[in-house]
Amino acid sequence: MSPKNLNAIKIPKVLKEKLYNKKALRLFNIFEKDFDIYDSFVVAVSGGPDSLALAFLTKIYSIKNKVDCKYFIVDHKLRKESTEEAKKVRKVLDNFNIKSKILTWKGKKPKTNIQSLARKKRYDLLFSQCKKLRINNLVVGHHLDDLFENFFIRMIRGSGLKGLVSLEKKTMVNKINLLRPLLHFDKKDLEFISNHVFNFFIEDPSNEDEKYTRIRTRKMINEFKINGMDKDKLFLTLKNLKKANSSLSFYVEENKKLNSFFHKEKKELLLNKIFFNQPYEVLFRSISDLIRFVGGKYNAARGKKIDHILEKIRQNRLKKATIGGCVIKKVNETVIIVKEC
Repeated sequence: MSPKNLNAIKIPKVLKEKLYNKKALRLFNIFEKDFDIYDSFVVAVSGGPDSLALAFLTKIYSIKNKVDCKYFIVDHKLRKESTEEAKKVRKVLDNFNIKSKILTWKGKKPKTNIQSLARKKRYDLLFSQCKKLRINNLVVGHHLDDLFENFFIRMIRGSGLKGLVSLEKKTMVNKINLLRPLLHFDKKDLEFISNHVFNFFIEDPSNEDEKYTRIRTRKMINEFKINGMDKDKLFLTLKNLKKANSSLSFYVEENKKLNSFFHKEKKELLLNKIFFNQPYEVLFRSISDLIRFVGGKYNAARGKKIDHILEKIRQNRLKKATIGGCVIKKVNETVIIVKEC
């Protein structure tokens, strides 16, 4: 879109004035070309520069393409300032004709594993709103730095190939499309948009607290950059790993399609003998996917427990086991998975 074409679109003056900036318009054009969504969507806004930039870009996109979008801010109530911050973010957005609603995490808060549990609760609240509104697209503000951080965190934790490349532009979760349109955007560009448009963003003090793995990893990556780490080479590595992961995913889907059968009346999933005659990674992913499908859980079952069950099946020692909200048993040459009552 060129500055000349802006006049043909009914964008509120307060937003249009910001979009006339050459750099802002260039970044929007990149975003619009890649976003390519024409159904209603929900946008998660945290108040950080990435999510505020996302709010601006998606608002312009929704007006230009006549797509309905809703904005939600999650107040975790993990810090005493969080409620006031959420209200301030809502007010700032409102000043730019971006209407938003605050979702509050109610109840007892955890004392350990705080960031992970807060992230899960945030998604639970957002997915719930999507289902309530019958909207199938949730848009979040993960960017290029998040992509690299996720890679190193997963590597430190000993993740396999799928875990290393788990941050995708589009992921299906609970029948909702989780969209990350900013994955190729540098954080500095998102900070520019946030400052240029809103002259505001929230600084989360936890972003400096090294008790969190993500913060330690972020500082480690910064050290790598100082010592000559090439971002383009790292991105190429991720791209190559994704190609390998895509190939494995193809064989996983083939295995599930050809060697499993869901009995609708009995609500049982049946796995034949050939299902288990696959390379281990294909087998592991196949059964992990199916356990999550039958159990209806958001997270996959723990890898060690799946390994243990597969070893029992291999040794013909499995009688009955529970995992991921499922009961698994073997009858003759067939393995049966049913939802746990």
